[in-house]
Amino acid sequence: MTVTAKDLGLVGCRTCEKVYPMGTKRCARCGEKLISRDHRSLHKVWAWWIAGILAYIPANIYPMLITTTLFRDVESTIIGGAVELASYGAWGVAIVILVAAVLIPALKFFAIAYLALSVSYGASMSAPHRHVIYEVVEFIGRWSMIDVFVVAILSSLVQVSVVASINPGMAALAFALSVIFTMMAARSFDSRLIWDTLPKEKDALAQ
Repeated sequence: MTVTAKDLGLVGCRTCEKVYPMGTKRCARCGEKLISRDHRSLHKVWAWWIAGILAYIPANIYPMLITTTLFRDVESTIIGGAVELASYGAWGVAIVILVAAVLIPALKFFAIAYLALSVSYGASMSAPHRHVIYEVVEFIGRWSMIDVFVVAILSSLVQVSVVASINPGMAALAFALSVIFTMMAARSFDSRLIWDTLPKEKDALAQ
């Protein structure tokens, strides 16, 4: 049987994780305001999530880098840069770009939306498993960094022997904003809400 801190009349600080009796107003260690559940967190999650989606779309459509040589201007999108790398035989770097810049952000969007919907409408997956998903999203957030694939795309452009001027495109800003927005969506989610669905799960099992 799973027992939550709320069931025991306890409330934890989300900043330093120190536990106090229910009704304590502020954390004595860090001064953070103590609340058992942040029921407004879902509104924040969806706001940041939508903003992240709106930034993620142009990040994959518009050029990430604009390379100016003596003869021409070359625009490289995220996927286009990965394809160019693959054409040069650098499959490893191309896969890093696709995973870090396309696959991981897409999975984060899906996972955050699933967690938010599961809190509101319930889910077939158990609360402990959903909490694992939340921890994974928090962990992989740091890997969705813009410098990972920018360096990779730059390495493909070194194939030319002519001195080139390389400037960031519109997608660079859009992707950076998308990373920030999805990170804020994950941080805004109150994972303690997951455990409030336990009574519903127990009722469903009883039926």
